[in-house]
Amino acid sequence: MATGTDKRRREVLRAIVADYIASQEPVGSKSLLERHRLNVSSATIRNDMGVLESEGYITQQHASSGRIPTEKGYRAFVDSLHDVKPMSPAEKRAIVGFLEEGVDLEDVLRRSVQLLAQFTRQAAVIQVPTLHASRVKHCEVVALTPTRLLLVLITDTGRVDQRNVDLGEAVDDDQVQRLRQLLNNSLQSKTLRDASVSLADLAQTAPPDIAPHVLSAATVLIETLVEQPSERLIMAGASNLTRFAGKSTLRLPGIIEALEEQVVVLKLMANLPELGNVAVRIGEENEDEELQSTSIVTTAYGGEGAPLGGLGVVGPTYMDYPGTISKVSAVARYVGRILAGE
Repeated sequence: MATGTDKRRREVLRAIVADYIASQEPVGSKSLLERHRLNVSSATIRNDMGVLESEGYITQQHASSGRIPTEKGYRAFVDSLHDVKPMSPAEKRAIVGFLEEGVDLEDVLRRSVQLLAQFTRQAAVIQVPTLHASRVKHCEVVALTPTRLLLVLITDTGRVDQRNVDLGEAVDDDQVQRLRQLLNNSLQSKTLRDASVSLADLAQTAPPDIAPHVLSAATVLIETLVEQPSERLIMAGASNLTRFAGKSTLRLPGIIEALEEQVVVLKLMANLPELGNVAVRIGEENEDEELQSTSIVTTAYGGEGAPLGGLGVVGPTYMDYPGTISKVSAVARYVGRILAGE
């Protein structure tokens, strides 16, 4: 196949996919010529469509109807995307303004998934950061009474844990300050798993005069650090999928059921692309049978090259891929910035 012919047919395929995404109506050669500057005759377009159909990129539902893209056609379209739709300044401001109003980590994540569902008009999901990815940012020590301390553990993912520590004997201000310094020297920038090991070592090597206090604080902190909650997901916009219920290709009841089974969605988040990249799984590329009538766009969020979790959207195979990829990428980028305190 000549290079020029091959390039033109790719343009015809992109035009068919774009038109079908916009209208969900079969696309004919006449409408292609009217809507796109292809600079060829209708006979050439019909010939190109015939070749694309024989190669499995488009299909014809009825003898007299136009063509619609196949999953192979959508994959070729997505793989050919070099530029995605830029978000408007208003959309960017909406993202930043809405997310920055979040009062804590979970509120930011809940807002981000609501925003993503609203922007894409599809089902959106975000993974709550897993503990093994968290690092200790700071441990604050406050004397509530001479024999009771408040420990506040803050991680770089925004998690905040507070615990009371009852001491066997009174503690003075100087000892509180030294205890705070010892704990932070031992904990700062460590993963939660490594932090537990450091605390155990610290309890054995602490200065004798505050060793009982260190042991009491370390014991409570280790209990906090090893409390490993199960991985959680926050979802929004599943009702958006009812817009597509009239389309025979979308098996809505099974999709809703699959999304409610968190194990299925956690599997989607297990193989995320590198930070900054976006993955698109189309139709039968999805392992779960119930999701094989959908397309799923996922990415990781985090900061400084360290992913903290994943987010994405689930929608029909005829979703607006450029727009969806752009929105998923943008929301992930802003979530990462906010969690990093930028």
